[in-house]
Amino acid sequence: MTKEKLFEQIKLKKSFLCVGLDIDKDLIPKSLKRDSNIIFTFCKNIVDATAPFCVALKPNIAFFEAYGIEGWESLNKLVTYVKKSYPEIFLIADAKRADIGNTSIRYAKAFFEYFNFDAITLSPYMGFDSVEPFLTYKNKYGILLGLTSNAGAKDFQLKSFGEVKVYEHIIKTSLKWKNSKQLMYVVGATKSNYMNKIRKLIPDHFLLIPGIGAQGGSLRNVAKEGMNKKCGILVNSSRSIIYSSKNRDYATKAEQVARKMQFEMNELLIENQVI
Repeated sequence: MTKEKLFEQIKLKKSFLCVGLDIDKDLIPKSLKRDSNIIFTFCKNIVDATAPFCVALKPNIAFFEAYGIEGWESLNKLVTYVKKSYPEIFLIADAKRADIGNTSIRYAKAFFEYFNFDAITLSPYMGFDSVEPFLTYKNKYGILLGLTSNAGAKDFQLKSFGEVKVYEHIIKTSLKWKNSKQLMYVVGATKSNYMNKIRKLIPDHFLLIPGIGAQGGSLRNVAKEGMNKKCGILVNSSRSIIYSSKNRDYATKAEQVARKMQFEMNELLIENQVI
């Protein structure tokens, strides 16, 4: 998957939707409780229902690894299924990894070679040598935490570092790392008032934007402040799509919510002269 191919999918599907897969057995419909492959079955049905309307999928790794071997096996089956059935979909591991060089090399090997994800979310805290191992893979991407939606973002990210905020310093510094063109950045939807400044720092990089829906972010504000000429944003929605129903019609309801978001995104793409 290249950035060019990703943009082609955005134009083709008229969408910049990323569906987050935050799997919680307690929220999965009771109709699946006896399914021996409950995690995979639920995910597969959600993927099949939303694939026509999204360009990316983002399994949240914590929600899989919480179920031990079952979760890891379900994740492996899910990735294999998506790669075979929907190879055009950009597959993101929401893992927030990054450690000392040798460890990051193994993390990159796990998610890019074994699982064959297209991208992985990364923490910038340990600096260049913890991130660069992920950027050595051709057409694979590291999605660096820039400015997040959570309340605790103010503890560090919004503190001043000289005359700039910490999140600005992180972005500026990361651009000096090897293969920084392989970076994308996480910017929370609830921080849309900062996106114009962020866009000036990274006009051509993709932004992964969580926080629409359950967290209260505005899709219109995000599009206005975050889009570039090639769209350049992936807006993630998780709970508001995958748990839109707790009944047997969960996949149908997920499809309806995803379709509605795609419709709104199409209008915003036209409005912002991207398509």
